[in-house]
Amino acid sequence: MTPGPILRIEGLRKTFRTNNGGTLEALAETSFNVSENDFVCIVGPSGCGKSTLLRMIAGLETISAGRIGYRGEPVSRPQKEIGMVFQEYSLLPWRTVLDNVALGPEFGGAPREEREAKAKEYLRLVGMEDFSGAFPHELSGGMRQRVAIVRALANDPDVLLMDEPFGALDAHTRILLQKELLRVWENFRKTILFVTHGVDEAIYLADRILVMSARPGRILEIFNVGMERPRDRAHPTYGQLAEHILSILEREAAFSATGKNG
Repeated sequence: MTPGPILRIEGLRKTFRTNNGGTLEALAETSFNVSENDFVCIVGPSGCGKSTLLRMIAGLETISAGRIGYRGEPVSRPQKEIGMVFQEYSLLPWRTVLDNVALGPEFGGAPREEREAKAKEYLRLVGMEDFSGAFPHELSGGMRQRVAIVRALANDPDVLLMDEPFGALDAHTRILLQKELLRVWENFRKTILFVTHGVDEAIYLADRILVMSARPGRILEIFNVGMERPRDRAHPTYGQLAEHILSILEREAAFSATGKNG
């Protein structure tokens, strides 16, 4: 028997209450599944609810309607099996790199020797072992994001949610970290749900790409990338897929500007 999806999103909606007592619909009815070990990217216009969707899956935001299922069980609060990496790094400035990565195992009650050994193992994986004793302010943006990623992995989650983790980085560092993330994913085979503004980034990374509409966000199309890794950005198929997705996003941006939704 084929196992069910690791994540099942069914009829999910999110409405916020505004300061003047009105409502703002951030996410329209949204449904999709994520299979185990998949790398799925979500792209869409600014303000379409991508980050809100990820926060609901993480249990950090309440849902207005619908259901989020993890291995068949409803998600209503944060849980160890679903980790999250934010764009803002979210490292604790008073803790060293080693102690930041060891944070999850520490909360889980692991002895110091065990959690430090685990943290060192993950830091070696991303070439950061020589910076174990450094503090976050002593690191570059790319280095801080490496630490944030392995800190999430040190919790040993089944699912890793990533909210534009490379959005604040320069182009060269972003490309290097994309390659590094794929190497880590291939090593550990976690399930990754990755929000990005970059169509190129989505095509380079993902097995599948979910394209969202302008607000209120909903899934317009799902693309199976179907290209072997490592991917060649100069390949015609790469360019054709990018052009197609960009045309959808440009249309949605026009709808948003005129107050209409496609």
